[in-house]
Amino acid sequence: MTTTRLEIGQQAPSFTLLDQDATPIALSSLRGRKVILYFYPEADTPGCTTEACDFRNNLATFGAASYTVYGVSRDDIPKLQKFAAVHGLSYPLLSDPDRKVHELYRVWGEKTLYGKTVVGVIRSTFVIDEEGLITLPLYNVKATGHVAALKKKLGLTA
Repeated sequence: MTTTRLEIGQQAPSFTLLDQDATPIALSSLRGRKVILYFYPEADTPGCTTEACDFRNNLATFGAASYTVYGVSRDDIPKLQKFAAVHGLSYPLLSDPDRKVHELYRVWGEKTLYGKTVVGVIRSTFVIDEEGLITLPLYNVKATGHVAALKKKLGLTA
């Protein structure tokens, strides 16, 4: 379990994952676009639902600035389909059940949960530029208020 984090200017680790419709999404196919890739622990839990709906509610703002949003979790495709349908999530949710992409992005590891150290998903977001370089790596973000803080960091607030 590595603790080294990805940094600004690094090439974003390449991957191909299936979305909630079982469509393969390859990071390499997104070259030329700005990407917001966020990792969340589990679909349909309170914090993850808050975060996912915040991204949904701000898709127009991100889209106007040419960002495409992708959520990544260890959930299987049926669970992601249900999560997207129940909450009207119109952006791709990617399934990484074996944690390979989580480990590439260094978002699987020790974290504090209710005062105890546990191993699990470290809620994180990566902004990736058109050349596939990480421009903003954010680890240990909070579910509530994260999207507003991200918009501010990206200069997308009025």
